[in-house]
Amino acid sequence: MKELLNGSRVGRLSFMTEQEKIDLHEGTLTILETIGMRVHNDEALAMLVDAGCTVKDDRLVTIPRDLVAKAIESAPSVIKMHDRVGDPAMDLGGYNSYFGTGSDLMHTLDLETGIRRKSVLEDIVRAARLVDALPNMDFVMSSAYPSDIEAHDSYLVSFKTMVENTTKPLVVTAENAGDLKVMCDIAGELRGGAEALRETPYFIAYLEPISPLEHPWESLDKLMLCADTGVPAIYVSAPMAGASAPITTAGQIAQGMAESLFGLVVHQLRRPGAPFVFGSGLATLDMVTAQCSYNSIEGLMAHMIQVEMSRWLDLPNFGFGGTTDSQAVDVQMGMEVAELTFLVMQAGSNLNHDVGYLDFGLTGSLEQIVITDEFVAMNRRFLKGIEISPETLALDTIAEVGAGGHFMTQEHTYQHVRDVQWRPTLLNRKGRDKWEADGSVDMAEKARRRVTHLLATHTPEPLDAQFGAKMDALVAGFHRLEEGAVR
Repeated sequence: MKELLNGSRVGRLSFMTEQEKIDLHEGTLTILETIGMRVHNDEALAMLVDAGCTVKDDRLVTIPRDLVAKAIESAPSVIKMHDRVGDPAMDLGGYNSYFGTGSDLMHTLDLETGIRRKSVLEDIVRAARLVDALPNMDFVMSSAYPSDIEAHDSYLVSFKTMVENTTKPLVVTAENAGDLKVMCDIAGELRGGAEALRETPYFIAYLEPISPLEHPWESLDKLMLCADTGVPAIYVSAPMAGASAPITTAGQIAQGMAESLFGLVVHQLRRPGAPFVFGSGLATLDMVTAQCSYNSIEGLMAHMIQVEMSRWLDLPNFGFGGTTDSQAVDVQMGMEVAELTFLVMQAGSNLNHDVGYLDFGLTGSLEQIVITDEFVAMNRRFLKGIEISPETLALDTIAEVGAGGHFMTQEHTYQHVRDVQWRPTLLNRKGRDKWEADGSVDMAEKARRRVTHLLATHTPEPLDAQFGAKMDALVAGFHRLEEGAVR
């Protein structure tokens, strides 16, 4: 294995022994080497055969374990992401944890009415602008699927909308390699050329195989385009325990890891050293309700183990944060967001998406985004730990105050109060009398008011007019070919 990137020394979790990691990886390799995956893309299939893979009946491909090891070794341990203006924004790898929204939600909990409705393009505008204003949200996904945009144009229009409304890095979805290529061209214009984009990547492409063990034509086509352009690729399946994956957690994880590593092999064969994000969307089919759960305790444990395996393999990983199965901004939401987000920060999950997801990942909430931002801020402070030094031990100050005194008027207190005490924006730190005098406002209403305030007062940095015109021209020039043709 490659040498692990050093991380913070504070509050890190481990769930497996070294032997258990070896056994889990061996199970993953057995899936790849003996069971195989079905490949629907002829170009990827030919590349795998040329590299020494075996094709069984019906396009089922098995991969020798030495080819998997070579792909893991060639993939970068850290991916350095940059924002719209080219400044460093995220170092994906090691124990670094970043948070952002999810994508393509069909419904939104309306900010003004509280009523669930179909998502529209304006919801993407609002989510991007809100994340742009929040200090502990690190990247932007669309948060909404725009039902008011023609389906084949929706991904590219969503991308353009995000570019216009935030400077933060993006994670994008695309219908196929055609609209993804236009996104690459737009980002290349932003950076001043394709090579500059490769050196300072601006967005990450989110791609999926299909569990169990299927790799669609479009998914692999987009994956190879990412390798060609240097755009970082997330290649993660969604193996649902009890439905599209074994109900046992170990089997579910092994299958999901194998599906992602299969993509890694294709990706690294195409261009060794291209940036790749490893992982799985490990959900659970509730056998009582027949509902796919984002926040089951089994799914959370599976995610923790997958994160630990990603560090063992020394690959940047894709994860979750700020999600709930609740349909409302309520106590259940708080419990599930808190547990998931705190654990992924301690485990060192790198790229944590889906902040703002309610209702099993079917509905978006702007209020939940600001609540999660506060929770991340609090725990980033927690994970920094404390400084032990003569200044912080404050022995001279303790001696000066002595027995029975107080520290409120000490110069040492004045000097350190701002750097020692973290200040919330939503959590209540008032006594009851003050809280009642201020209207007895609960967390959900505080969050709604904060969203409204930020959307009214925060203006994202505007685009350069010349680049904006080029982006508009590239989007306008994107025309669909006849049905069934590749764009």
